[in-house]
Amino acid sequence: MKVLLINGSPRGEKCTYTALKAVGEELVKNGVEYEIFNVGTKPVQGCIGCGGCARRGDGHCVFGDDGVNECIDKMRECDGVVVGSPVHYAAASGAVTSLLDRACYAGGSAFAYKPAAAVVSCRRGGATAAFDQLNKYFSILNMPIISSNYWNMVHGNTPEEVLKDEEGMQTMRNLAKNMAWILAAIDAAKAAGIEKPQAEPKIKTNYIR
Repeated sequence: MKVLLINGSPRGEKCTYTALKAVGEELVKNGVEYEIFNVGTKPVQGCIGCGGCARRGDGHCVFGDDGVNECIDKMRECDGVVVGSPVHYAAASGAVTSLLDRACYAGGSAFAYKPAAAVVSCRRGGATAAFDQLNKYFSILNMPIISSNYWNMVHGNTPEEVLKDEEGMQTMRNLAKNMAWILAAIDAAKAAGIEKPQAEPKIKTNYIR
């Protein structure tokens, strides 16, 4: 079993990375591999609603040079995902928002029904708003959302300060344990012949008549 940890911070191995690394280390202790995918500093284009991905039908975005399709491909190989982001103006980073907009729209089948969690890192405020934003991607794709013993956030302005956030670090460890447990439960269910639900054809309604 393997979990993809998406680091939505442009600052590399800083606060968000520190939180995700704590999750990854605890996953390994519980028998689950992990890989960190860094969004990085290269601009990630936002979705323009062109519908090209639907017409092409290969589960990829038509814009393929900024890491979105690479992320989709990595997600297809993984059993779960944790998306981490710094808090920018009480929201997830622009880069990870653009990445998820396109990856979930074009490659939603790679994410569907896989356990997911959001992790946010902030200096002081805005964490719950960013946390709620990220969880909405999961809840529209039939993804079981993994929780912890508190909302999945850490506080600090440097990696060293994040490590001093004892409650935040404990939250990351508990999140990883819960993720490993759900993955094991899904694996056991498959072995027992219990498959994921069969989705009905999507019904779309408009509210303007």
